[in-house]
Amino acid sequence: MDILGTVNHKIIHGDALEVLRKAVEDNSVDLIFADPPYNIGKNFNGHLDKWDKDEDYLNWCYEWLDLCIQKLKPTGSFYVMTSTQFMPYFDIYLRNKLNILSRIIWSYDSSGVQAKKYFGSMYEPILFCTKDKNNYTFNSDDILVEAKTGAKRKLIDYRKTVPTVYNSEKVPGNVWDFARVRYRMDEYENHPTQKPIALLERIIKASSNEGDLVLDPFLGTFTTCYVAKELGRNTIGIDLQEDYIKIGLRRLQLSTEHKGVKLLKEIRSFETEKLATANNLKLFEEPDGKRIHRKH
Repeated sequence: MDILGTVNHKIIHGDALEVLRKAVEDNSVDLIFADPPYNIGKNFNGHLDKWDKDEDYLNWCYEWLDLCIQKLKPTGSFYVMTSTQFMPYFDIYLRNKLNILSRIIWSYDSSGVQAKKYFGSMYEPILFCTKDKNNYTFNSDDILVEAKTGAKRKLIDYRKTVPTVYNSEKVPGNVWDFARVRYRMDEYENHPTQKPIALLERIIKASSNEGDLVLDPFLGTFTTCYVAKELGRNTIGIDLQEDYIKIGLRRLQLSTEHKGVKLLKEIRSFETEKLATANNLKLFEEPDGKRIHRKH
């Protein structure tokens, strides 16, 4: 286990179970977002996300789920994800330990064919849970979205004593439409299951306040901690792989190097092509003041 970063923004390189047991205080965390491996065979930098038996995966999950509950404050909130096929097990397990307030669907489109012999998966499930169903943070005004009935259609609610146009804003429902992180997007990092900034912004704004402590036990590209830091929260992020730890140190601007090596964002193929094109062009100033490009 290696603890990096600062007092307010800790990055811990180590196994999530060990770190949760030894390095995170009980009842200390305001918000936990957990996006674990899904046991569907994804390749995380050479480490395959696949257990020999489904039971082994679930037993491992139950262990870290219990630890997360233990670390959560009595007023804390817990958002947890997994694959569609394993979420029913999570749901049944957690409903006897926490209050499941929302079962959220993160919906997205796909440019590729998902399946040809059945209906492909175009969403990922999220559980929103609290320890106390009557005492928890939920900043509804910070996450309002457009209510099309009022904002665009201008329909009148005649059920009211004085007929009034429907509200133009509302709290989001439990189906969230956020695009997946694509290779050409600015926020892209080299990771197979990166979650979008917009998704984490909604969760962190809704279920924490400035100065609160946000924990992510499976950080990957460190989007949770990046967004939380931008929003004035304190963070603890855990990951087992050093390559992802380096992404976190860079994204959170906690260090410019790691073990003597500079932390630089990986250049993508299309960026390499642009650089090569730029290097093969030279800017000339014509006598009439016009600027043109010519090859060397």
